[in-house]
Formats: sequence, C-alpha cells, structure tokens
Amino acid sequence: MTNPITGQADRPLAPIPPDRLAAVAAGLRELSPSWLSADRGAVLSRFGAALADDDALLAALVADTGRVGESLLERRLVAGLIDRWVRLAPALLTPPAEHSASLPGIVVAGDAVPYELVGVISPWNLPLLLALIDAVPALAAGCAVLVKPSEVTPRFIEPLMRLVPDELPLRIVEGDGGTGAALVDLVDAVVFTGSVETGRQVARAAARAFVPAFLELGGKDPAIVLAGADLDRAASAVLWGGTANAGQSCQSIERVYVAREAHEEFLARLVVKATQVGLTCEGGPIGPIIAPGQEDVIAAHLADAVARGARVHTGGRIERHGGGHWCRPTVLSGVDHTMLVMTEETFGPVLPVMAVDGPAEAVALANDSVYGLSAAVFAATEEQGLAVAAQLRVGAVSINDAALTALVHEGEKHSFRLSGLGGSRMGTASISRFLRRRAFLVNRSEAADPWWHTTKE
Repeated sequence: MTNPITGQADRPLAPIPPDRLAAVAAGLRELSPSWLSADRGAVLSRFGAALADDDALLAALVADTGRVGESLLERRLVAGLIDRWVRLAPALLTPPAEHSASLPGIVVAGDAVPYELVGVISPWNLPLLLALIDAVPALAAGCAVLVKPSEVTPRFIEPLMRLVPDELPLRIVEGDGGTGAALVDLVDAVVFTGSVETGRQVARAAARAFVPAFLELGGKDPAIVLAGADLDRAASAVLWGGTANAGQSCQSIERVYVAREAHEEFLARLVVKATQVGLTCEGGPIGPIIAPGQEDVIAAHLADAVARGARVHTGGRIERHGGGHWCRPTVLSGVDHTMLVMTEETFGPVLPVMAVDGPAEAVALANDSVYGLSAAVFAATEEQGLAVAAQLRVGAVSINDAALTALVHEGEKHSFRLSGLGGSRMGTASISRFLRRRAFLVNRSEAADPWWHTTKE
C-alpha cells in the first residue's frame, strides 16, 4: 500500500483468504438471530460513542488519506449517522397498521424481514464514512454486515474493529478486488460505491448470485450560476464544493456554467479565493492525491484542456512534495464540451468555468452528461433556483450552496443515468433497502363459502 504523503509503499496488503472470508460470513449468519432480538439501538450507541473520539482510528484515517480536516469530519459525520439511525429506526421498523382489503372480510397486515447478511464494498476517498453509511442502517434494520473497504485505504480497519462491540454483527475485512468478488457470492444483498466500470462488474456478479445490488457510482457534478446570484457566495461555495477532499468525492463540483453577464466577475472572485487555498504540506487544507495513478488522470485532463485552448488561472499541474502527489485548486476558463475536463470524471480539485447565454443553455449543458448524481444552482431568488433545479437530471440539487449531500443525509434521492442504481441511500427510505416486506392476508369473514371460492355466476 502506498502512503499518499510519502509516495512510498509502506506496508503490504494482506487480503483475507477465501476460506477465512467464508468463515467470517458464516459467523455473522450465526449472530443474526440474537441480533434480531437484541437492543440494537443500545449496542449501536455504544459503538458510536466509542469511535467518536478514538485517536487511533483518526490516526489510521490520516495515514490512509494524508489529510486531517476531512478525517476529523468523517469521524464526526459517522458518529452523527449512528445517532440518527438509533433515533429513527424504531419508528421506521414499526409494522404498518392493518387495513381492510378490497374483498369483504379480508384484512391486510404485515411485517418486514431484514436480509440476513448484507455485503458492503466501499471506496478509498472517504474510507470510514463510505464503509459505514450503508452498514449502519442495515445493522439498525436487523441485518448482519460484512464490509470490504478499498485496498488503497485499509489501515483504518484494525482500529475500527477494536471498537466494534462483541454482539454487533459487523465485520470489516482487508482485501482486494478478488475479495470483493468473493464477497458477493456470500451475502444476501450487496452495496457498492465506486467507479462505473467496477459497478457494472458488481451488478453482473449480483445478478448471477441472484441478490439485489445497490450501486452509487461516478459523478460529474455541475454548478450553475445565474444572473443576479450572489457571486461572492457562489464563488466560495463552488470552491469548497470542488476542492474539499482535494476534489476526490463523487459529489464534487467538476464543471461550472455562469451567466455570460456575470462570468468575468465570478471568475475573478473564484481565482482570488483559489489562490488563497494552500496544500496541507504547507499548512493549507488541500490534501494529497490518495490513490496511485489518479494523478495521471488529472494531468491528462488538464493537458487535454490546455491543448484545446483552455486558459489556466491557478494551479494547473501535478506537484511532488515529500514523495506524494498534489494538485492545487485549479481554475480554468475558455472550456467547452470537447474537453475531457468537462465530460469525464476528473476526481481532483479542478474547476473549469464556462460562460453560457442564459438558464436554458446552462441546463442543456449540465444535462449533457452520462452522469446524474447531484448539482448546484445559484440564483437571485430561491424560486429561480428551484425552477432551474427542477430541470436537472440528477438526484439532488444544492440551492445557493454546493455539495451539500456530503453533509446533509436527510434528503431521499436516487442516482440518475450511470451514477447509480437502486434505492436511496439518503433519507429515511435508506433503511427500506435492507428489508423485505411480508403481507398477512387474514380472512375474518363470517361466510363459510365466500363468493370468490366458487366459479358460479
């Protein structure tokens, strides 16, 4: 495994052997009956309290990713996530009230049956949050959960597992792509977060195993800045939305469309703000590029943009510091949709800004993508922002802010196009992905031979 700060391989990956993985899965299934009858909220609360201030877990996250601020935020978000599901789950899991059916004397009741074992395959960019964002509601629903995080960032597994209560049926294992493939055959439902290419492979494997797959994949999130919007607020929000975690988030802002009459002023404000944001190795907030090889993708997108006429205002190149790879906040103008930086996922702190002639063109360009994860709209009024948001083919739109889905998990949303498949991981509906509904159809009719039992007219 490569340390993102030093660029050196400082520890070998230790994938769990297939027979051991199968044994872990079997052990989790053995825990399932007792977990269904346990006080799940109390156990999850203990888990959340344990990780909320654990310094060993934080240190491992920093070693995995090379950044401190986002690691602190991850830990805080996960603690809040656990608390939220402890509060919400009891009411959401209450069986629905019985009601009359269309047939006289028939009453419909029901309950929900959790999947016994859920598998989670999570990515490297937010290792703790994305390992647990689906695991926690599944656990609250009554499922056992087996997590295989990315092989790029496995250092956090050991300190996290030390915090898992004995009665909590959660296991996090170290492994590579082969481990993830083997996991699909051992579980009753699988959740995957990652690239479109790997997501297709997971979907095919889940189909062969005949288990449901919930996929959240890539994004190329647009921001639209309309005439009359608060340009200073928009520039600050777009900068944060495009450079937090060094742009290594699926909901990062990766392209910006600005009303032509506001373009120059917005661009000037964004450039000034971007030049004031430094790298963590210099005391700033921008961390290193985490995954080996991602620097080549960013460099290729920048080179393609420059070759096609884009202008670089800030940043614009991959830097080496202490052996790691870094990219400063990069603002581009003179861009269009012939460029990779406007059409393919860059996954770096790169903000290409394009002038547009009004909301209709902005919407058309924003929708000109194979992705449909989320977006942002800045407008003079909330009504104008919502009107534009309603035309975007994405699952969530931040109005007068950017990338709020990283922090606000209460809004139910679905991924559009190649950005994903399956039920919402956000909102209260998230827990329903891990439940199968069962109906009880009760005949309370006094008739011994109701009319539907006969074929007579």
